[in-house]
Amino acid sequence: MSEYIIKNGIVYDPKTGVKGEVKDICIKDGKITDKVSSKAKSIDAKGKTVMAGAVEIHSHVAGPKVNEGRNFRPEDKLFSYTPTGKNTRMAGGFSIPTTFKTGYEYAKMGYTTVMEAAMPPLYARHVHEEIKDTPIIDQGAFPVFGNNWFVFEYLKNNEMDNVMAYISWLLKTTKGYAIKIVNPGGSEAWGWGENCTTIHDPVPYFDITPAEIMKGLLTANEKMGLPHSIHVHTNNLGNPGNYKDTLDTFKLAEGVKPNNKFGRDQVFHHTHVQFHSYGGDSWANFESKAKEIMDYVNANKNMTIDLGCVTLDETTTMTADGPFEHHLTTLNHLKWANVDVELETSSGIVPYIYDPRVKVCAIQWAIGLELGLYTKDPMRSFITTDHPNAGPFIRYPRIFKWLMSDKSRQEMLKSFKYSDKVIAATNLASMDREITFYELAQMTRAGPAKALGLTDMCGGLAPGMDADVVVYNIDENKIKDPEEIEKGFGTASQVFKAGTLVVDNGEIISNGNKRTLWVDAKVPTNSQVERDVQMKFLKYYSVNLNNYEVSDHYVANPYVIEVEN
Repeated sequence: MSEYIIKNGIVYDPKTGVKGEVKDICIKDGKITDKVSSKAKSIDAKGKTVMAGAVEIHSHVAGPKVNEGRNFRPEDKLFSYTPTGKNTRMAGGFSIPTTFKTGYEYAKMGYTTVMEAAMPPLYARHVHEEIKDTPIIDQGAFPVFGNNWFVFEYLKNNEMDNVMAYISWLLKTTKGYAIKIVNPGGSEAWGWGENCTTIHDPVPYFDITPAEIMKGLLTANEKMGLPHSIHVHTNNLGNPGNYKDTLDTFKLAEGVKPNNKFGRDQVFHHTHVQFHSYGGDSWANFESKAKEIMDYVNANKNMTIDLGCVTLDETTTMTADGPFEHHLTTLNHLKWANVDVELETSSGIVPYIYDPRVKVCAIQWAIGLELGLYTKDPMRSFITTDHPNAGPFIRYPRIFKWLMSDKSRQEMLKSFKYSDKVIAATNLASMDREITFYELAQMTRAGPAKALGLTDMCGGLAPGMDADVVVYNIDENKIKDPEEIEKGFGTASQVFKAGTLVVDNGEIISNGNKRTLWVDAKVPTNSQVERDVQMKFLKYYSVNLNNYEVSDHYVANPYVIEVEN
């Protein structure tokens, strides 16, 4: 493989503790090395920023709901297509880009690893088909467990060995990466026309609560020592006053110590916290509770979060939280699609416009930024938009600008139609913190990689790690205008994926050799779970068990993480 030396770049790497030092980065045989031979190709990075490839911990980029969103919203693709290029396919879409555009746009921003945040096991084959079609970036997918009949019954009966055996079976069967929980119990209740709006509401028929589901799966996850903690979208998303439910959910992890087999410190990851940080009891007195949320997060080191920042765009909401999507369509009266996935989950799709002229949207925008600015440990708070729910991922450079520039935030606050009301309902106007480049590297690289259990593989520039390296044409010490931040991080100068130069001067020059990450968690053979699976497929499922498993040919260049128990 080719050797490279990136010379004289301004390096930010939390993995090695490098904070803006001018130094060289060497690449050989796909890895970061201490030195290279005289034959190495040289890239001049003088006056430019060098970081590890960014790691996306939570995004919706592959699978049936994403593909249905593309079919459901043909207007999202209007005027956004680019023709086939020398090294690229035709690509289009804004909030729901095609698989090709997803890979190209993430790579051009310097992202090299992206996790699909909600995979319905029944449709896992389709998820992997889309992952396989997505170029350049490494990907994994989180199968959903929080509304699964097997999980309900085993947890209700306190059969923890069966829970772990089922988790092991489902991860292997779906080629999944981690335990995802969405509106635990609530999506199953939706099949009965109900919901679980607090973590103590019983799930109809199963007589178990969301709190018991989350606590049980958390316990199983740590006993098994999986690379990532449970990945939770808790109940009562998007409603005024829901911050209390979020805090109740956080408290489930109190006193639990991580099984740090893979170097992570957390036992609990909470997703898109912006949607769960709302005060008030109606939209009339809707307000931010970001401070209360972050006071708890800052004080409890065994949890991580991602922000879910609103970008103030027209977008497409899609989630396995089926009852929420029905609720949303009753609010905005736009088109709606919903589906129940047998024995496993549900989902829904509704277009949405985050209009800065609407007070609620402007407050949501402020809350997402407040969460990031209140964090005391950027290694535990990660920048996301919950793509595409709060906005498309291509807006990350804009979010960086808002977090890194008080001037840009104040200008936005002043521009809102209901500026005074937004300022009164939030704390953003009084916050002058500006995230540094080093903190940005923590929130988008080292932190997410560590939380995923990949800290020795990606998200850093230590010798022996994968050579995922990005060069940005920006210098932290010479920024004169906030717009330079968005422009500088919008299109990378160079991007290396596992030592292959995939982006040069902002253009895709190679589709690289992407990998699919999945976890093979080995537990003792469990004949009861085997019988239960066979029985339920015969009795309830509409597919044959033999047509359920994701066979190897669906998986692009698999990278299997084995977990022994």
